Amino acid sequence: MLLLLSCKKEIAEIPATTSVEVPENYAHYIIHKGAQYCDENNFKSVTCTELKFNVKFDSSAIYTTVAPGNQYDINKLYGFSDNNSDHHQFSARFGWRWSAGALRLFGYVYNEGIRRSKEIGIVAIGSENFCSIKVENGAYRFTLNKKIDTIIRKSTTAQAFGYRLYPYFGGDEMAPHDINIWIKELQ
Repeated sequence: MLLLLSCKKEIAEIPATTSVEVPENYAHYIIHKGAQYCDENNFKSVTCTELKFNVKFDSSAIYTTVAPGNQYDINKLYGFSDNNSDHHQFSARFGWRWSAGALRLFGYVYNEGIRRSKEIGIVAIGSENFCSIKVENGAYRFTLNKKIDTIIRKSTTAQAFGYRLYPYFGGDEMAPHDINIWIKELQ
């Protein structure tokens, strides 16, 4: 009995933010400790057939949630609302999470208020990663570096029409520490 009472779960230390060499023309987004929205979250209307960007994360993307089940929530990275609607009705964006010792990126979509997500791939901390969301006939085509996958698109317009969606932490929990994300939009 004494052995059981003296046991305690070891909590891994979050590594200090490692320096990331960030090329010029990257926007630096910070999700502050205790927040969900990033600091740069201005309304920007979007009309496009493809959103292309590079993204870099530092070690601040490594986190442990308070509730273990929340570790599998998908944080939001970057994308757009669609169909001239609220993003919880129609949208496409990349999502991310730290789970099973890896930084995982996802396609994350709402169609008629129904959410779908699909893991696209794993990226390394500090690496520069190419991301693209392309509007196609009946689908969003997600590209992460050279890996491509699709998720159904129910909006029937030739272009996405809505507003920009920025980095966001959670689900249910707030950011456990400041999280840094660098994004560079591409033509």
